[in-house]
Amino acid sequence: MKILNALKFIFVLILALNLSNCSSVDSKENKTASRDRDAFNKYWYAGKAEITRYALDQARYGEIRKGDAVLIFVTEPFLTDKQVKHEFGDSKNSVSVLKLNSIKKFYTGIYPYSMMTSVFTPVAVSKQPTLKVTSSSQEWCGQTFMQLNNREGKIEALLHSYFQSEGEQNFKLDAALLEDEVWTRIRLAPESLPTGKIEIIPGLQFARLRHTPLKVEKATAKLSTAGELQVYTIEYKKLKRKLVIKFEKDFPHRIIAWEESQMSGYGPSAKMLTTRAVKTHSILSDYWSKNRLSDSHLKDELGLIY
Repeated sequence: MKILNALKFIFVLILALNLSNCSSVDSKENKTASRDRDAFNKYWYAGKAEITRYALDQARYGEIRKGDAVLIFVTEPFLTDKQVKHEFGDSKNSVSVLKLNSIKKFYTGIYPYSMMTSVFTPVAVSKQPTLKVTSSSQEWCGQTFMQLNNREGKIEALLHSYFQSEGEQNFKLDAALLEDEVWTRIRLAPESLPTGKIEIIPGLQFARLRHTPLKVEKATAKLSTAGELQVYTIEYKKLKRKLVIKFEKDFPHRIIAWEESQMSGYGPSAKMLTTRAVKTHSILSDYWSKNRLSDSHLKDELGLIY
């Protein structure tokens, strides 16, 4: 009986120690999660956007062109049904999204290119997919506009184009990872980036410059570490294209540089070239209120050449 009681005592003691350890671990995890949330909220809900300028070497028509790339990240309320910014009225369908405006400006000879892509990804990226992507391109030959809306497991695509071969298009794609949402996922939750063999819809600016029909493609992705940086690589075998994005390992996971290697030019003169963008300047600003002549110095602080 004494031996039995002793064994019971030891069992209860071990159980108590385990429960104590579990509580300690849970407490530490909760504190870490709380700190992460506090850091996230302090950075992304301070009423300012993160604006970063990159020195751009853009491959176009078989040559490398100098230019600017700008990434603007900011949170805002977004209506999931109408898929527009929530500015007034009922908020039941409103979620917080991280919006990215990705802008490129460069010259080819005498005439300029201006390209802009907007991505709207819910902050709760693990619960909701990217809802919308829009992209436009303007140059002296004409302009184009494309929009993707994620609705009920399908990507609804709309294309307006100056070019006869593209014309006016409406079509649907099976929902898949969007290359354009990789950038917002990096900022929100880089651990959510898929690796291995993946299905992905290429970036809209790539599709525009190559005049490539948009569809779900097969690719291979990997996430690696290089010192203080992480590197996300996507390789499209069929498209003969490789995208490499380098970003900070620690929050807020700022994007430092990227490279796109693909065919540039047409016909026998086409060659494999690499577009590169490297971070040069960055500020946090409520830029929408900086629209006076006296605010022009901010453009210089960003090192913009246009």
